[in-house]
Amino acid sequence: MTDTVDLLVRQMRIESSGVLSLRLEHPRGEALDRWTPGAHLDLHLGGGLVRQYSLCGDPDDKAGYRVAILREPDGRGGSRRVHDTLRPGDTVPVSLPRNNFELLPSPRYVFVAGGIGITPILAMIVEAQRAGADWELHYGGRSRATMAFLDELAPHEGRVHVVTEDTDGLLDLPSILGTARPGTLVYACGPEGLLTAVESYAGTWPDGAIRLERFKAKERPAAEGDGDQPITVVCEQSGVSATVDPDRTILETLEEAGVDVPNSCREGICGTCETRVLCGTPDHRDSLLTTAERESGATIMICVSRARSAELVLDI
Repeated sequence: MTDTVDLLVRQMRIESSGVLSLRLEHPRGEALDRWTPGAHLDLHLGGGLVRQYSLCGDPDDKAGYRVAILREPDGRGGSRRVHDTLRPGDTVPVSLPRNNFELLPSPRYVFVAGGIGITPILAMIVEAQRAGADWELHYGGRSRATMAFLDELAPHEGRVHVVTEDTDGLLDLPSILGTARPGTLVYACGPEGLLTAVESYAGTWPDGAIRLERFKAKERPAAEGDGDQPITVVCEQSGVSATVDPDRTILETLEEAGVDVPNSCREGICGTCETRVLCGTPDHRDSLLTTAERESGATIMICVSRARSAELVLDI
């Protein structure tokens, strides 16, 4: 488990139909660690529930963190726990901020958000404004009633383009992304259908210009040939060597062997279990690493990925 600190739920606010924001502060009023746009927190909600939520406040606000949670009736229970049981005055263990969706410096940005995917984008807009960068936001949702933080975005009229499915249809991605723009980075977050559509334009933009964050794992690629084979994983630091069977993950196998590995989502989307590879060739099955990072083979998300080589030596 990653290091956590118990934070006080200072305030809860309804941001839209189904979306609730939390302001988390240190119980003794101590300053919190600064974070950067795109960062998220792990909330430890009890009963083994650990969920990741994007920070959506001001990165320079050291007095409190803000996250927003969409209630998902058919989800795995995290959002229901927040909406139904957390109340102001409660304390919740929270991880230190971690960023796998870093806002890189650029003179121009195109932000694309769908539904609750607006959360990491809010802080990016704050940073882009401070840096004097040119930016625009295309924000889609089922209806205005379901779209959070429209009041905060209202002062940016002209830069913010709100599209509601019930009156306008879907975001016009061919117009937004059909032609690559020099010196421009695209950041997108939202449901998988939107991100898959955005990702389809990556070939027409410079490598790395389109950057995505997923809240759910992509469908994992099918195993090649006759399926997964057993692999040997060697932990250089701990001296443990274990065989990972086809029906087990590296993380599960190492846990059973007594190796304590920080982890959270167990779906290949949060980056908590990212581990340095010392020898061997990873078979990447995560939804996080970029193409260049995959090709380098320097790290692996051991909660979902395996190996193309018979042996994998890890720096743990």
